[in-house]
Amino acid sequence: MQFLSSLDFSSVWEFRWQLLEGLGVSFFLMTSSSILGLLLGILLAIVARSKFKLFRWCVIVYVEFFRNTPLLVQLIWLHFVMPLITGINTSPLVSGLIALTLNVTAYFSEIARSGIGAIPAGQWEAASAIGLRRRHTWSLVILPQALRIMIPPLANMVINIFKATAILSFLAIDDLMRVTVRISNAIYKPVETMTAAAILYLILGSALAYGAAVIERKYGPQQGTR
Repeated sequence: MQFLSSLDFSSVWEFRWQLLEGLGVSFFLMTSSSILGLLLGILLAIVARSKFKLFRWCVIVYVEFFRNTPLLVQLIWLHFVMPLITGINTSPLVSGLIALTLNVTAYFSEIARSGIGAIPAGQWEAASAIGLRRRHTWSLVILPQALRIMIPPLANMVINIFKATAILSFLAIDDLMRVTVRISNAIYKPVETMTAAAILYLILGSALAYGAAVIERKYGPQQGTR
């Protein structure tokens, strides 16, 4: 009780706008990598069904590499090693966004692959029977149904991406975690600042979970069967 009574959040409140700006950076990283990762993941899932074995193997290698190596290692390699090989330097924010996108693309591609694989063979046969071209079969028949199936795992993945953005503070990106550490070092109140950050993560994470639940109820796979 004495420890709790000694806590003082008033000093942390003075930095509320900086914390919210950091939260905004984390939200930007989550949103951008999720959108890009989903588009690229769907593309990889389509390529994985190619009749060309080389293409299929390239997708497998990509997915296995990024799923089975830590995001932190990928981040360090991309930001510090790649410039030595290519001579191209990127800012911490760009490096972080690229690394996060490449990582989540691998997971999204597996989600998309499962969603596409769940579509009954009869749907493909029906599209072929009415003379739809391959691209129209994908865009009008397969992907709309697959996306419904993909909603629950996609929603969980987006929440995990939001939490994973904290790792990017390693590159001194001004996300919520980095801003929190900087404020903590400035005012010497680590308990209060980390608690404030945890509350902000909890609020936005809960909002994402609630939004995902609403979307799933409205557009999820169970809706397609009614």
